[in-house]
Parts: sequence; C-alpha cells; structure tokens
Amino acid sequence: MLSITVPQYTNPDGYQLTQVDKPAVTQPTDVLIRVHAASINPVDVKKADGVMKMALQDSFPYKIGYDAAGVVEEVGSAVTSFKAGDEVYVRLPEFSRGAWAEFAMCPERFVALKPKNMSFGDAASLPLAAMTALQALREYKGSLEGKTVFIPAGLSGTGAYGLQIAKNVFKAGKVITTVSTSKVPKVPELLGDGIVDQIIDYTKENPTTTIPAGSVDFIFDTTGQATEFMPLLVKSSGLVVSISTAPSGATLQNASVMDNGTPDRQRLPLVARVFLDATDQLRKLRARFYGVEYKYIFLNPNGEDLALLKDVAEQGRLRPVVGMRVDLSDIEKVREACWQSYKGKGGLGKTVFEVKQDGREV
Repeated sequence: MLSITVPQYTNPDGYQLTQVDKPAVTQPTDVLIRVHAASINPVDVKKADGVMKMALQDSFPYKIGYDAAGVVEEVGSAVTSFKAGDEVYVRLPEFSRGAWAEFAMCPERFVALKPKNMSFGDAASLPLAAMTALQALREYKGSLEGKTVFIPAGLSGTGAYGLQIAKNVFKAGKVITTVSTSKVPKVPELLGDGIVDQIIDYTKENPTTTIPAGSVDFIFDTTGQATEFMPLLVKSSGLVVSISTAPSGATLQNASVMDNGTPDRQRLPLVARVFLDATDQLRKLRARFYGVEYKYIFLNPNGEDLALLKDVAEQGRLRPVVGMRVDLSDIEKVREACWQSYKGKGGLGKTVFEVKQDGREV
C-alpha cells in the first residue's frame, strides 16, 4: 500500500511516498481501516523531525500520521462494536501510527463511528485536535458553565475546535480568542455566531493588557504562552492547561506517546526526566505566585471520547474547520502543506489529505 514515510528524522522536504506492507489483522481486537482521508497535526511534523528522539526509540521507515477516517475493511474475532463496511474515524495510538496511508489498523478501543453528517475529510480533521480540547477543558475543577474561557489562536486546528467545545459542550459564558487581522471576520463565519464573545486581533492588541487581570477562569494554552497569561486568571480557582510548553518528566513517562503496545513501555532517560521536571516545576511555582494552577497534558486517545464528539457533531454543535485539502499521492503538495504546519503560521484550521485507491476516489 502507499504510505507517507521518512527514512530518517527530517523536515517535510524529506517526506517520501513509498510502498509498505498493508497491515494484517493478527489480534482479536484489531480493526483494519481503508483510509479515505487523514489530516495533519503539528505533532506529526515535529515527531517526524525528531522532536522526541531523546525520549522515544522510533523505527524506520517512520510512518507519519495519527488522524484518519475511512471504512472498516476487516476486524478481529473479538471485535463487537464494528463490522466490515462501517464508516469510522480514529486517532491512532503511537504503536499503530501511520494514518497517511491507504490502510491503517489499531485496537477496537481507539475507534468510533464517524459523524454521519460529515464527509470523510471533515471527520478526519477532528480526532486529535477536538479530543485534546475536550480533555483539556475537563481538567477544570467544577463546572465551566457561565465561566470565562480564553483559547488563543482561535482558527488553528485545536483552537477552532476548543472554542466550539467550550461554548457548546461546557456552556462557557464568555469565550475569548486571538487571531490576526484578516481572520477576525472568519471566526463567526467558520465557527458560527455566538461561539466567540471577544475576538482580539493580536497584531494590534496584546491580550495580556486587553483582557482584565484576574477575569479568566480557564485558559487552554495552544501557543506556548502559559506563563505569560497566568496573571489573567482568577485567583485561587483559575487554571491554565497547556499542550504547547513542555511536560514534566513524569507526565511524559505516563503519556500515551510512550506506549509501544507492549507491557514494557519505553523509559524516559534520567537526564531528560530531571530536566523536564525542573522546567515544569518553575512554571508551577510561577502559577503559585499568581495564586492559580498550571498543568501540561498529553492527549489520551480513546474511542469513547470520539463517540461523544460524533454525537456533538451530529447535533450541529461542532463544525469542521478545514483550510486545505490535498491528494495524498501528490507528494509535492503534501510536502508543501506540511511545511505550513511545520512553520506554524498562516494556516486555517486543519489540512486534510484525501486518499485515492485503485485509481478511484474513495
């Protein structure tokens, strides 16, 4: 089957369209998916460039991609929730990584039925970004109903879904975001009226001075500015959850990314663990200074949360935000799209790879 791989850690210029073995169902809980669409997340291009090589032992050729949507091709003998022909979507676990391909496979517990009101491409844009936002918002102690939530980079992949989930699932009272000048009118256009209550043009205003200090209950840090935003939080109950700073050593060791599919997960080197613990402790001390809480989280991929998001999407409470669609077999266009994610600037929502097989659209 065709798959996007790299022979060694590299930036998008080194991505290759290669023939690799099609996954075979060997375990009772295996679900084999014929991929119709996949999507890009920043972690895809960062990991392919070796951002975690000090912690993880990857094998080559390295298969890229976590998010996919498609049709179940075959299932293992113990699978009860899916059958051949079902339309599904998935955030693949680390040990089954390789969504940018014609087929993908993983255990049943990571898979969910795709939203019926979405195309395969739109559904493939959801898993990692929307599930990360959902799990981050759950970290707040108590209810967010009626509270103030700040999620910067509102038209990034994760930001666009986080804003919708904050308002439509967690019932936040005031939702704030930041975008550049040209994207200001696109926020209500793409996310819907009433989702975002305050849009800050970060090229003209600094959110740390525009938003009153001590007025925000929850911040979802998607830009690495967690410490900068801490003064905005309500003292004693405010929380900032980051996915863009750095984890503690313990958080990384226990994260799904370290799960290699065996009982003996990979072990983080002691030096790396000590360094990460020290930098994490500094951020927590800074949060304590402001009387708030800080934490870094990793996504915990699972089919239950995808099933919840499916229901939310089918109820019209979660819109897909896809800025670009690319044919997976056009390697030059794939590299170009990945460079945009690699640089982290100028993109709109998610980029989706549409997959053709046997010379036909699927």
